[in-house]
Amino acid sequence: MITQLTKQDLIDFETEIADLFNQAHIRAPVHLYSGNEDAMLAVFRDIREEDWVCCSWRSHYQCLLKGVPCEEVKKEILAGRSISLCFPQQRVVSSAIVTGIVPIAVGIALAIKRTGGGNRVHCFMGDMTSETGIVHECIKYSTNHDLPIRFIVEDNEKSVCTETRQVWNQPVLTHEGTKHPKVVYYKYATKYPHAGAGVRVQF
Repeated sequence: MITQLTKQDLIDFETEIADLFNQAHIRAPVHLYSGNEDAMLAVFRDIREEDWVCCSWRSHYQCLLKGVPCEEVKKEILAGRSISLCFPQQRVVSSAIVTGIVPIAVGIALAIKRTGGGNRVHCFMGDMTSETGIVHECIKYSTNHDLPIRFIVEDNEKSVCTETRQVWNQPVLTHEGTKHPKVVYYKYATKYPHAGAGVRVQF
């Protein structure tokens, strides 16, 4: 574990961000976590300070657990950068583009292998992203070339305005209930909508 943050610390941070968003102190979109604190803490037990953490638009918890100071994360969110938080010093990179972070993560892992590095990449994604073609290709490439990377699929059953299983007519997702050497899958229920905090209108 990189930081000593607790489950309650994470919840308190997101609650504060939700309140600030609903009070219109944050003008740009936010994507909030809730209900996956235990799973996230478990995932981070295997993440070291020298590792890279790659995320999509929902990355507050990853930044905090990777060691970015709470006030620094909050400052970036208030500045409208919640969906593209990047902290090179702590080796956290995120992208607001759907699937955009996944090939970036694979590229970092490939560079680590080619240079003989001993660190790893941990790439987080949502359930809808996990079903896209580019993700399947990235996982296959990383597996076949034995890259130092793992993919974490966070299934909250939410997409922008759709439900992943209905879209694909697929009752069980690709990595749900299966074991893959480079994929971690977990499912959680969140109290927040896909974007925003439930009061102000967001997409």
